[in-house]
Amino acid sequence: MLALSSHAAGAERFVAKLALPSGETVVVAEGDFEARSTGSFSVRLYDAAPAPDETTFFAAGLVRRRDGVVEKVELADIDRDGRQEIIVIVRSVGTGGYRSAHACAVAKGSLVFRATVDGLAADADPVAALRKVGHRPR
Repeated sequence: MLALSSHAAGAERFVAKLALPSGETVVVAEGDFEARSTGSFSVRLYDAAPAPDETTFFAAGLVRRRDGVVEKVELADIDRDGRQEIIVIVRSVGTGGYRSAHACAVAKGSLVFRATVDGLAADADPVAALRKVGHRPR
């Protein structure tokens, strides 16, 4: 089961909340006070809790560099281990609208960075590109 709520409009920052099958919640957000075209994004993990407390019990977090705007977040099993990774897809704002994708996994109440791919064509499948690199961090 995957529940996703997100918000991004105009000059507002991207922020999305995902309910993981484990009951944990993940929040992905662009960095505050940064340019929209470059900066960072965070992935925050919260322990399982019923609504409206799903983001009360912080467990772990990661901050990654981005070159572009966060376009979307999805779950996909990139290393074919039967567990889905959190995939953050970023689109550059320059000519070409190139994409990048960043994968992290939940492991024992923590977040672990798995892989990233950069310079993908605007219409490329970022999940397929991540599957080609598997879980090798860059």
